[in-house]
Amino acid sequence: MLIGEVARRSGVSARMLRHYESLGLVRPSGRTGSGYREYSEEDIRRIFHIESLRALGLSLREVQRALDDADFTPAALVDDLIRRTRERIAAETELLTRLRRIHAADPAGWEDVLQVVTLLQALGSKSADARQRAALASASSASPGSSASSGDEVPVPVEALVEAALGESDPNVAGALRWALARSGDGAPALLAEGIGSPVAAVRERAVRSLAVLPGGEAAGHLREALAHPDPVVRGHAALAIGARGDTDAVPALVDLLEEGRNDTDAADTLSVLASDTATADRIAHRLVERLARSTTRAPARGRLTQALGGIPGTRASQALAELSHDAERAVALTATYLLHLRDAR
Repeated sequence: MLIGEVARRSGVSARMLRHYESLGLVRPSGRTGSGYREYSEEDIRRIFHIESLRALGLSLREVQRALDDADFTPAALVDDLIRRTRERIAAETELLTRLRRIHAADPAGWEDVLQVVTLLQALGSKSADARQRAALASASSASPGSSASSGDEVPVPVEALVEAALGESDPNVAGALRWALARSGDGAPALLAEGIGSPVAAVRERAVRSLAVLPGGEAAGHLREALAHPDPVVRGHAALAIGARGDTDAVPALVDLLEEGRNDTDAADTLSVLASDTATADRIAHRLVERLARSTTRAPARGRLTQALGGIPGTRASQALAELSHDAERAVALTATYLLHLRDAR
């Protein structure tokens, strides 16, 4: 079969067939009397093998080795191809993400594009100082009334800020990122709420702490939902955040914080603020008394719960402290007596 016919049947151009021949990949088995290349059925099968291997992503050098090396192991090559393909997909995915974020920043010109690229690279820097500067610059660019045309930085897309915040372990950088998110406008609450569902505990905590500083009803709604989260750290941060906003749904989780000894001072202060009217104060006092009365509540926790009662106004809390002044645990009784004395002195 002559080269033109082979090209038509195989779909490989005559030029490429000649290139394969120059590399030694294919050698026509014969020549016609006029000197034209003549390919046998075996030659054609080899051409199809070459094209199949190239379709897997092999270079021509690797194709030649696969076809000619008797000791060649296909499994090892396939493993390497899988690894390289994954690396290529990861690189392409990263590029696509970066391009989408640049597009989301709505740059007015190439200078704006370069600003966004610079900030995105800085957010991913190994240097904590560089990441913090980028976060602060992002917060500045997101400030009310700022715009690229007025000489400010182009705002970094909120998706990039959320990703950085969820992955940030340095407390100073994390604080700057939360500040930037608080000024970033729409989009952040929903993305951070997704972070609360992460299987990684550290990511969940970063998500709820970032959500806690966001203003508006959407963020508050996600925090309220987080009160039912199985992770006690998530519940605790959510309770402190919505309690500070005056939401009494936080009370049970705040009492949990007191008993567990996590952020207990903040929890007691928040309960005191929430007890702004008689009915709410009595409900909080009742909840604290119930927790004090449980047989499983340990002595240190009973002391913290008693101290919290001292910050709750109203007769219900005073009555509970009077009863606790005779408690079998000396530390609890002394604390309750002291708190009663302070209340009487007011």
